[in-house]
Amino acid sequence: MLVLILAYLGGVLTILSPCILPVLPFVFARSDRPFMRNGLPMLLGMAVTFAGVATLAALGGGWAVHANQYGRYVAMVVLAFLGLTLLSTHLAEWISRPFVALGNRLSQRSAGEGESVWGAVGLGVATGLLWAPCAGPILGLLLTGAALNGASVQTTVLLLSYAAGAATSLGLALLIGGKVFGLMKRSLGAGEWVRRTLGVLVLAGVVAIALGLDTGVLTRVSLASTGSIEQKLINAVRPPPKPEPVLKAGAPLPVEGHIPSLAGATQWINSAPLTRESLNGKVVLVDFWTYSCINCLRSLPYVRGWADKYKDHGLVVIGVHAPEFAFEKEPANVIKAVKDLGVDYPVALDNDYAIWQGFNNQYWPAHYFIDTKGDIRSHHYGEGDYQHSEDVIRQLLTEAGQKNLPGGYVGAADQGVEAAASNDATRSPETYVGYARAQNYVGTKVERNDAIDYHAPAAMVANQWSLDGHWNVHAENAQLEKAGGRIVYRFRGRDLHLVLGPGNDNKPIRFRVTIDGKPPGADHGMDTDADGNGSVTTQRLYQLVRQASGSGERLFTIEFLDPDVGAYAFTFG
Repeated sequence: MLVLILAYLGGVLTILSPCILPVLPFVFARSDRPFMRNGLPMLLGMAVTFAGVATLAALGGGWAVHANQYGRYVAMVVLAFLGLTLLSTHLAEWISRPFVALGNRLSQRSAGEGESVWGAVGLGVATGLLWAPCAGPILGLLLTGAALNGASVQTTVLLLSYAAGAATSLGLALLIGGKVFGLMKRSLGAGEWVRRTLGVLVLAGVVAIALGLDTGVLTRVSLASTGSIEQKLINAVRPPPKPEPVLKAGAPLPVEGHIPSLAGATQWINSAPLTRESLNGKVVLVDFWTYSCINCLRSLPYVRGWADKYKDHGLVVIGVHAPEFAFEKEPANVIKAVKDLGVDYPVALDNDYAIWQGFNNQYWPAHYFIDTKGDIRSHHYGEGDYQHSEDVIRQLLTEAGQKNLPGGYVGAADQGVEAAASNDATRSPETYVGYARAQNYVGTKVERNDAIDYHAPAAMVANQWSLDGHWNVHAENAQLEKAGGRIVYRFRGRDLHLVLGPGNDNKPIRFRVTIDGKPPGADHGMDTDADGNGSVTTQRLYQLVRQASGSGERLFTIEFLDPDVGAYAFTFG
């Protein structure tokens, strides 16, 4: 219910977003008509159409997006006709004749005919096909959930709630606008002037959408950015992270709850299915992770170390693999990753996020420490503070009656992707390549789920990135359609990682990396050589750069010598 309210409020705030501007003329074009027979049906048609198209995109992928693209073309033609009818009453009468014959009254202006409820709904459908709201934090959460979990009734309801919020704010504006419109007609005799102005604005809106300004320039214009407001709403309804207990000598750790059921696991690796009952009498560490997450990989040496160090003293470590990308749901991929990473403790595949939700978890990685009674006694989110975590393990084992525990602390890995981060506060942020969560992209306008030629700009500032070559950008990733494509990123950080995967045929894909236009030399990562050469052989995180000294700003370029690579996300260390 809280998420439903959050989605609705996010939609309400849409009217303050620049991406609503191109559709406002369509909404106000009939503001002089009765609201219940015109404004309300139009807004309902717009809301239902947007929610339906977004759901189909999550369910059907490319075909649904292509179908919607054709629908947008039809909608632009219809709304362009509407704009022309507002400019000329004679043209309105001529254009309206075939619509009358077909029973479609979208753009009627003659007496009585403009009051058709179904005509208003049709106008709303056309507007819904054209509406591309800016993906702020709230809509970003909804689209990310749809991309991860696929279409569902819950997805549709949330998207419909978002659209209903937008319709509410637009409806209030329309009610006020209609009164202003009527007042102007009565007091100033300006009805014809206002009608023609609206016609010009409708045509301008069609042109803006046709040129892609609604999903391009306007998404980057900060006229009345609602991002900070939306983030505050998210923080208000999202349960705040529990503070980590302070471990005091001789003081018991608090009870934070009881271990949820593990029955939601879709598969187990390295073990038969474990249950809460089978874990009674054991101290348990539950580690939420996913194998392409750099933060999870950097904490993995400690988790492996604790599992090995205390396995003969009553500690059971359970890795709960909760996937972030679709390829991480494939059991074969996880089994290979578990083997390659040297994980020999039980791993539960949480593809449906059942265990994740049972713990009310929100983070990768997240560690939950459970005593012999099944009570959660402590937790830790993210990397770091490993000595404190090991102290918690030792205290729970001591409470369980274990003696002569091994001394010292588990150390960190000193090489590869598992090595500790540089802790450079200025390093570039995690950056997704798929359109659902992409940020800081510059260059050719992204065409969703359609292969086109991209061109990287000649100059970029820190943390900007771009595509170059023939790419097809999907919600989760960008797929290279022709050899020779590149990704360019002006980054800061000691390490640069990129999650990559080969095509469906799993053929190796060769690539070449340069830094500031030159081979990386001593700054190459573990998955490249000094000349920058490497190959994508499986879906995982690849370390492409590790600067030998410093973490200053550099221009990174990766060129793929073969097609079909999929690029998912950058992370930095």
